[in-house]
Amino acid sequence: MKRHCRRDAKRDLNAELLADLAALKRGIVGPVMVLRDGRAVEVPAVKVRMAAGLSQSQFAELFGVSVRTLQGWEQGRREPTGAARVLLRIGEKKPGRIAKRAVSGRVDAGDDRG
Repeated sequence: MKRHCRRDAKRDLNAELLADLAALKRGIVGPVMVLRDGRAVEVPAVKVRMAAGLSQSQFAELFGVSVRTLQGWEQGRREPTGAARVLLRIGEKKPGRIAKRAVSGRVDAGDDRG
């Protein structure tokens, strides 16, 4: 415990927080992690949703799932399957595609223009 206190005493938490806030305002979203079986695991659903600038309800509606299902993905209790998993992979590579489709009301995995 004391080792962590010494390490943290050297950190400027205020500067770190301000830098993270500035990155969020610029639309830069870092990895979102949850603990699963004692390990930190990245959760792409949160990263894709935040990069697209969508609320949970908007994102869930776009993907055709309930908000509860989306929350399960984001909290690491459940894993997306099938088409949702593929669409999340696309969203990781091209988050603008998800945001653009939110406006049109659909997500199309085969459209290479976004």
